[in-house]
Amino acid sequence: MAARHADVYLTWGEPPAQVAEKLDRVRELAAAEGRELRYGIRLHAIARETSEEAWAVAGKLLSQLDPEQIEQAQENLRQSSPEGQRRMLELNEGSTDGLEIYPNLWAGVGLVRGGAGTALVGSYEEVADRIAEYHDHGLDEFILSGYPHLEEAYHVGEGVRPILRERGLLEDASSPALV
Repeated sequence: MAARHADVYLTWGEPPAQVAEKLDRVRELAAAEGRELRYGIRLHAIARETSEEAWAVAGKLLSQLDPEQIEQAQENLRQSSPEGQRRMLELNEGSTDGLEIYPNLWAGVGLVRGGAGTALVGSYEEVADRIAEYHDHGLDEFILSGYPHLEEAYHVGEGVRPILRERGLLEDASSPALV
């Protein structure tokens, strides 16, 4: 459907190799339709000056959940049928152990939230590194959010965006680079 009708194919945050596989499949399908698409990703972000600060924030979010809440949320999410939700559940396996599924990619959000269940977590530089890595796989559109939204937007805007701009990955809105 996306290959035939979409302008931008949007994926949720899985490790870059998994995202690359998915995008390759979509590119083939789009080519068979005589089309080229743009590609994007939906992630949460927890970015701070240091990696330790960012992981402490992620840990604090997790510490506010009780195991019964996680179990109930996981049961509700398992009853959801979409393929994307199934893939998100596989990333955390319903456990609070091993939630860093790739460097700076944390599956903790998906323990209790449907939809995009991963977050980029790390120093401003580390988060910029992961964004650049996803960009290298062909992603140009990034939808980032966080908890609380305003504060995380500030951290990404003030800490990560200047690094992306310095690397040539972020320009003004009229540019084809990341915006």
